[in-house]
Amino acid sequence: MKLLAVLLLAALPLYCSAGSGCQFLEEVVKKTISPEISKEEFLSFIEEFVHNDSTQTAVEEFKQCFLNQSNETLANVQGMMNIMYNSIYCAPF
Repeated sequence: MKLLAVLLLAALPLYCSAGSGCQFLEEVVKKTISPEISKEEFLSFIEEFVHNDSTQTAVEEFKQCFLNQSNETLANVQGMMNIMYNSIYCAPF
């Protein structure tokens, strides 16, 4: 039992540092902000989370909001996300 605990404690930091979970979130945010990604591409990227038509409509409208923004605004949003990712509150993760 102790060996199992040691293996889990040794493997957990490697698992977390690989970006599991957080890396996907960062990729979703990057694709949401990017003006080069169309609504269709974005939907195909997150299709496993879209279960009905109302969710699809909401996702399309959300992505369209970012497509309507200027490049300066999108750069500011990306800067804000970088500040959040590098904040002391996200550091433990």
